[in-house]
Amino acid sequence: MPQLRKDPVTGRWIIISTERQLRPTDFREIKEDSEEDNNKFCPFDEGNEDKTPPEIYAVRNPQTLPNTPGWDVRVVSNKYPALRIEGPLGKKGIGPFDSMNGIGAHEIVIETPSHKDQMEDYPAEHLVKVISTYQERSLDLKKDSRFKYAVIFKNFGKEAGASLHHSHSQIIATPVTPKRVKEELAGSREYYEYKERCIFCDIIDTETEKQERIITTNQDFIAIAPFASMTPFEIWILPLNHNPDFDKMNDKERKNFADILRLVLKKLSIALKKPPYNFAFHSSPNRFLRPGYWQTIDKDYHWHLEIIPRVTNLGGFEWGTGFYINPTMPEDAAKFLREINV
Repeated sequence: MPQLRKDPVTGRWIIISTERQLRPTDFREIKEDSEEDNNKFCPFDEGNEDKTPPEIYAVRNPQTLPNTPGWDVRVVSNKYPALRIEGPLGKKGIGPFDSMNGIGAHEIVIETPSHKDQMEDYPAEHLVKVISTYQERSLDLKKDSRFKYAVIFKNFGKEAGASLHHSHSQIIATPVTPKRVKEELAGSREYYEYKERCIFCDIIDTETEKQERIITTNQDFIAIAPFASMTPFEIWILPLNHNPDFDKMNDKERKNFADILRLVLKKLSIALKKPPYNFAFHSSPNRFLRPGYWQTIDKDYHWHLEIIPRVTNLGGFEWGTGFYINPTMPEDAAKFLREINV
């Protein structure tokens, strides 16, 4: 059983995942996939459905049965989960230390039956199916009162943490609100209490006026290089209309989000020659009403997607201070990406 442990100084929760236990000799230099690696057996390929855990959800031909070929998008439990869905939370305290059982959910979204296609290659209508799947799973996980937060994220490339070449994303639901999310929520609430406006809406208004860090826009979304980018070519995609919850997008918004995400990933791929990257959706937490829970979250928070290309490495200064050194001006990165024709 995995275990969650809380750092008593910073308040950060750490997952001790015994299912993924590694020995010191298991940490070796990361090498990118070779053509030979890409052609090896893959459990995510269509026809290998019996090589994964049973599907939890799928977008498939209605004439086909679960766990058989005929799907477009497929969701299964992670075979080596960071957190497990069965059991009680089992909270404990020993002196200054707090822990609980590693309860949560860990799902794999197999985005396509094709082994070679990557997200920027998908037809727009297929990417809409992937995004719809993210929403369906997020809404379903919110029904479990044990889970306070569910993060949808993607690792592309071994340097970004991807273990298989076949394009996939992951969803992890946790029984605590992660520290990074708490800080973002608290900052948004503080800004709202002072100005009675959403900080993200104000960012969108300022970026639209200045036009310095915009990469692209459409009817419903804007993609920017954030003012204080942590890494070179960091990108945020935000809905133009205020909305705290990613999983509440309508059909039109889903289509426009797919269009802008696909375009941004294509631009990034051309600009940096298919860099490894991570992306994560930042959305509001699960809101089961309880004493002391603030009531303005629908007004003060604004969901968005953050994309981080892995083109620099963190050093001792970053780890020791929490400062990030970014050698590329966000304005220059935005201009460079904006001018790339796709």
